[in-house]
Amino acid sequence: MQPSKGRSRGGGTGQESRVGPLDRHEPVPAEEAEQLRYEDPWYDALASGWGESADAGVPAPSVVPSARVESERVAAAGDVYLEVQRSAAFQEVRRRYRRFVVPGFAAFFVWYLGYVVAATTAPELMARPVAGAVNVAMAAGLGQFLSTFLLTWAYARHARLRRDRAALELRWETQELTRGVNGGGS
Repeated sequence: MQPSKGRSRGGGTGQESRVGPLDRHEPVPAEEAEQLRYEDPWYDALASGWGESADAGVPAPSVVPSARVESERVAAAGDVYLEVQRSAAFQEVRRRYRRFVVPGFAAFFVWYLGYVVAATTAPELMARPVAGAVNVAMAAGLGQFLSTFLLTWAYARHARLRRDRAALELRWETQELTRGVNGGGS
């Protein structure tokens, strides 16, 4: 049993009572609450058994905005994204990204593939001791981990120094343009 924390208990009639207001507004009576609808088109798309009332067999009326207005907004927002994609600033961000990622991927892939090929085709080379119990295979395997961390660090540094500011400016520009298309709402 939970403590009442200074609240008076109901009479135990078995029926729910009205809850006191928390935000200094009067609670909505149950009759009106059943008629309130959200303007969210997904509100009526609940999974079976979730949030259904006693008359679960009767589907609730749908409150979906006009499909024509919605498709016009999507088309207009799509035009904004295509315009941004064609812009010189977006192409510059993509060019900077490719100039780092393509050579980085190629170098790392050749290094990884070289390790695998050497391990399978030249076991006597990989078994050659380097220092004590450490052989070439172990040193190359640890080099794989080290090169992964170095590549990750270099990628994050390159993104921070060469792309992040330009990409953030593009994001804000795109949001402002789509906000204007959607009538000021976000």
